[in-house]
Amino acid sequence: MSLVFSWDWLPRLSQGLLLTVQLTLLSMAFGGFLGLVLAVLRVYGRGPLYPAYLLASAYIHVFRGTPLLVQVMTFYYALPTVGVRFSPVVAGLLALTLNTAAYQAEYFRGAIQSVRIGQMQAALALGLSRLQAVRYVVLPQALRLVIPPWSNELIYMVKGSAVVYLIGVLELMGQAKNIAARTFRNFEVYIVVALFYLALILVLSLGLRWVERRMRVPGLGVSGRT
Repeated sequence: MSLVFSWDWLPRLSQGLLLTVQLTLLSMAFGGFLGLVLAVLRVYGRGPLYPAYLLASAYIHVFRGTPLLVQVMTFYYALPTVGVRFSPVVAGLLALTLNTAAYQAEYFRGAIQSVRIGQMQAALALGLSRLQAVRYVVLPQALRLVIPPWSNELIYMVKGSAVVYLIGVLELMGQAKNIAARTFRNFEVYIVVALFYLALILVLSLGLRWVERRMRVPGLGVSGRT
C-alpha cells in the first residue's frame, strides 16, 4: 500500500487545527467560570442557597450523565424545533462549554473540600465573612490543587471537540473529512490528523506539567475524569 501525502492539505488542516484550539480554549474558559460557581454552590449551598444547590446538582448530573454527542445534537438539531437556532460553531461551543462545566465543577468541588476546614474556621475567627473566607482563603488554594485534574480535562476537550464535525463545524476533523471525501485518501489524511492531535496534546501536556510543578501543593490532590 502506497502512502500519498499532499502539502495542499496543510493549509486547510491548519485552519481546522486553529478552530479546534479556539473551541477548546473558549469552552474551557467559560466552562471553568461556570464550573467554579457550581462547585461553590455544591459545597456551600445550604440554608437560603439550598434551591441553588439543588439546581447545581441537577445540572451536573444531567451533563455528566449524558453523552457529549447527544448534547451537541440537541443544541443543533433539537432546539430549532422549539424556535431556538444556533450556527454550527455556536451550537458546538455551547455544548462543549456546558459539558466541561459539569466536569470542572466536580474537580473544583474536590479541590475546595481538600482545603482543611480549620482554615475556614481560622478565617471566620479573624473576622472575615464566610464569602470573604471562601474568596481569599479557600479558593486560592483550591485553584492550585485543581490543576492536575483540570489539565486532564483540557486534554480530554481537545479530543472531545472532534464530535462537532458531525454538525458541520470545520475544525480539524471536519476539514479532514472534507479532504478525504475529495481525495479518497482516507488512510493518509487521518494519519496526518492523528499526528496533528498528538503534537497539540504533547505541547499542552508539557506546558501543563510545568505549570503543575510550579503550583503544586505537596501532600494534597484530587482525581480527574474517568
